[in-house]
Parts: sequence; C-alpha cells; structure tokens
Amino acid sequence: MSDNNSTPVTATDFIRNIIREDLASGKHQQIVTRFPPEPNGHLHIGHAKSIHLNFGVAKEFSGKCFMRFDDTNPVKEDEQYVEGILKDVRWLGYDWGKNQTHASDYFEQLYEFAEELIQKGKAYVESLNAEEIREFRGSLTEPGKDSPYRKRSVEENLALFRKMREGEYEDGSLVLRAKIDMSSPNINLRDPVLYRIRKVSHQRTTDKWCIYPLYDFTHGLSDSLEGVTHSLCTLEFEDHRPLYNWILAEVSAPCLPRQIEFSRLNLRYSVLSKRRLIQLVEEGHVEGWDDPRMLTLSGLRRRGYPASAVRLFCERIGISKSANNIEMNVLEDCAREELDKTAPRAMAVLKPLKVVITNYPENQTEEFEPSRHPKNPEMGTRKVPFSREIYIDQDDFREDPPPKYFRLSPGKEVRLRYAYVIRCDEVIYEKDKVVELRCTYDKATRSGAKAEGRKVKGIIHWVSTQHAVTTEIRLYDRLFSAPNPGRNDPEGNFINDLNPESVEIISDCKAEPELSTANPEDVFQFERVGYFCVDAKDSRPDALVFNRTVTLRDTWAKLEQEHSGQN
Repeated sequence: MSDNNSTPVTATDFIRNIIREDLASGKHQQIVTRFPPEPNGHLHIGHAKSIHLNFGVAKEFSGKCFMRFDDTNPVKEDEQYVEGILKDVRWLGYDWGKNQTHASDYFEQLYEFAEELIQKGKAYVESLNAEEIREFRGSLTEPGKDSPYRKRSVEENLALFRKMREGEYEDGSLVLRAKIDMSSPNINLRDPVLYRIRKVSHQRTTDKWCIYPLYDFTHGLSDSLEGVTHSLCTLEFEDHRPLYNWILAEVSAPCLPRQIEFSRLNLRYSVLSKRRLIQLVEEGHVEGWDDPRMLTLSGLRRRGYPASAVRLFCERIGISKSANNIEMNVLEDCAREELDKTAPRAMAVLKPLKVVITNYPENQTEEFEPSRHPKNPEMGTRKVPFSREIYIDQDDFREDPPPKYFRLSPGKEVRLRYAYVIRCDEVIYEKDKVVELRCTYDKATRSGAKAEGRKVKGIIHWVSTQHAVTTEIRLYDRLFSAPNPGRNDPEGNFINDLNPESVEIISDCKAEPELSTANPEDVFQFERVGYFCVDAKDSRPDALVFNRTVTLRDTWAKLEQEHSGQN
C-alpha cells in the first residue's frame, strides 16, 4: 500500500499484542501472514476486514503477507474469480509482491503429507458413503462410532490411496480420513475427511489430479510451507483449531503456525453470506456482483466508495473476539469523511424546474469561478456559466411553504449559490402543475458583493439551461430495509426484507457543464445533494450516468432509532 493512500494504524488489539510479545521474546524474527480466499465468488466488505488485518499487520511489523488462493475444489472455482479477487485487493491498496501462491502449488507435497499420515497409522481409506459417514459420526450430544474400515492395514491403505490418485475409483466411492477419536466432544476431530475423489479438470492443474485435499487438511499445511507465523481467521474456525494443530503435529511440517481467531463482520441492513449473495445475483434481485447496492468490493467501488473509506472503516470497527453488529452508518460516515476531503464540488439539479429571470438581459452570459473544493485551494477553480434561464430543483420551491422554509416561494427571495439574489414574482402552471417560475434578480447582490440592508437566509443551487449537461442519476440506497434481514420472517427468508426503494433512476437531470468531461469512477460532491460517482459500466461521454455514493448526512438515523426501540 502506498504511503500516500495508507490509513495510519492507531488502534491496538489482542492480535497485535500477541505479535509484539512473540517478536519481543524472539519466537519469531519476521511476521508472516496470509489472505487465503477460495476463488468461487467475489470479495465483500467482510473480506476487507481480513485483508486489512493480514496485510496491515505484515506491513506494520515489516513482515510479509501471502496472497494465496485456496483452490482445492475445482467444481466451484474459476479463473475469473482469481482475477476479480486480485483486482479488489489491489484496489484496497495492498501489494503482495512476489508472494502470490495457490494451494494447488502444493498438491504434490500435500499428497506426501497424506501418505506420511497413513504410514504412521494416522489415516485410513474409507469405503462408507457420505450418508453412512454422517451416521457413524454421531451428533453434538452422542459420540460417533468407528468405521468398519478403520482397522485397515497401513499397506492396504497406501495401496488404496495410490489407486485413488491413479483414477481407479469413481467419485464418492472412497475418501481418506484422519484417524483421531470418534468419541471426541469436538465433532471436527471425529476422523475428518482429508481427501476426496473429484474427476473434474482443475483450472490450473488441468487433469493432473483426480483427488483433492479438503480445506482443513490443506490450510494449515499451506501455512506451514509458506512459513506463516500467525494464521488469522474468523471465529467459525475456532473449533477447527485442534484439527489444524493435530495435522501439523503429526506430519513433518517445516514450521508450526499459530492460528488466532477474531470476530467476523456483521453489518446491519446487509447480508454478507456468500450463499445469500449468490442467491441475490442468480435470482435477479440485483444486476450482478458489482451492483452498487451490493456490499461486494466491486459494488462499493462502482458506487463510488474510495478504498481509503473502506480501510478507515476497518480501522474504526477494530479487531476483537466478541461478535457484534456494526451499524451501517459507520461505513457510510467513513465514506462521507473521506469524500469530503477529496471530492471536487459541482452543481446538479436532479428534478429540474425552469426559472426565467425576467430582468436579466436575454442574450447575456456571464461566468462565475467558484473553487472546486472549499478546503483545497490547490484543486483550483471551475467556470460556471449563468444566463437568463436556469434550472433549480423542484424541492427548492413551495407554493405554500411551511414555517422556517428558507428556500424559494411566491414573493420571497433566495440566493443562487455563487450568483445573485432572486425573487419569485410569478408561477406558471400547466394542468395544475408548476412548470416555470418568473423571477427578478438584483444585480447588486452578485456573489461577493455586499447587499446592504438584505438578510437572505436561503441559498440554493442551480444550472444554466443553455449550458446544462443532461445526465441520468441513480439514487442508490440500502439494499435491505430491515436491520437483520430475514430475522423476523417465519421461514427466515431474507428476500422479503429487500428495500423496494433501494434505487431510483432519474433520467433528465441537469448538471453544470464541467461535468461533461468526467471520467468513469470520478467522484463529485453535488452541492446540497450528496456524493456521486460516474458509473464505470453504463456511463458514456454522450450519456453520463452518475451513481449516488452516499447522502450528505445520515437519513436512516430516525428509522434505526425506531428499530432499536422495537428490539
């Protein structure tokens, strides 16, 4: 991660404390971590927490982090996911250098470790089918029972395992199991399966292998082969740690990594289960993995979230053992905070209402030159043309304004941002609908000039009709309207909690002309409206599309208070 884009580490946590102790005691000279995704889908915000931790720890302690793909299941994996994952991790700002690996790099060594277990009498070839294995395994309250094939000799097991490798048996007919303890209170130690037959071409090794190791066997040994010192994973792997340690202890592993678990990310108003994300995509509830409403990293990027906001979010939520539910506004506030510092300003009218300034010269145009960013003068200025006819937003006019309404209404004045004070003199209707306002301006009130004796509280944005750029704007919101999707459904169906207003598409928006040169993924603050990003997929130079990244302020606070009161 470049220093220019890095988020400084300010917090401490129990994992970093362990690492500091290990370095201070001389247990390790260099810290080695890894990020090991399976290439069977795209990364989401939950993965960002692990990425930030593993790469961040390695960087902080001058170590290294392996970018390792756990590609042991060719049935579900694909090279397109490998490329997508690499792109996402790079976007987050991390670089693995020469340390990109695959579990498949170690298939031969893993096989040798498996034979080592067999030769030590610690593994056997199982002939029971999958259903029978489950029956023999027992339950959380009842011990399992030994397989009738558990007593096979070392010689028979070796012969069978080698024949499995040679492809002499069909899928599902045999597996290799560890020989541990069928009565263990930890069900993961009841002779877990280590290898299974899969006569499927692998995306990297093609048809070289027809047996593949399972994750629990592969993971710890891959860690060891890479010299990983601290294997950091989420809490669901805590019960797997005894198996992780058992495998490493029973073979000639080059080193003994330490597995440490931390709580996974639970984010309200979202689902982060890969199974549920796949369902959203396959059933057409979203456009795809990069739908801006999805909390995939590609979705967040397309929506306009800067990588720095995601890293800041990971810092804010911290690392702990305790499971907790993070409020969505924490992520949204991180986006606001980062974008406020970097996003150039512009004016855009989402729902145009025409205003004719009757006392302004008909053929006159003048330019105002506001700053692109009020806090960053180095970003320069932009030219905003002004003319007799302008657009304002429909929401900035009320025929019958409520109390303390400081925007435009009949007979009232408002300041046009960067320009003049105008007064509404006449309202034009078509079929009882307001279609145009006739106003007058005060030349003496040009922005920057002192308007003696005038107190105008309202300031609204606008664009010149003559110079406006027509755009499509997509107002994205949270994908779910319930804080815990599916929790209150009798069948746990999270689909029923989809937010029907998660996107609103407005096709005839008007923006200031500077936006005509915007490029895909450029982000702007539309003044008084929110932060918006040029859509990287659908936007074209002649047909700009902007996605709302986030509103200027939290619009869900009241709703969340209501939910918390109910719970």
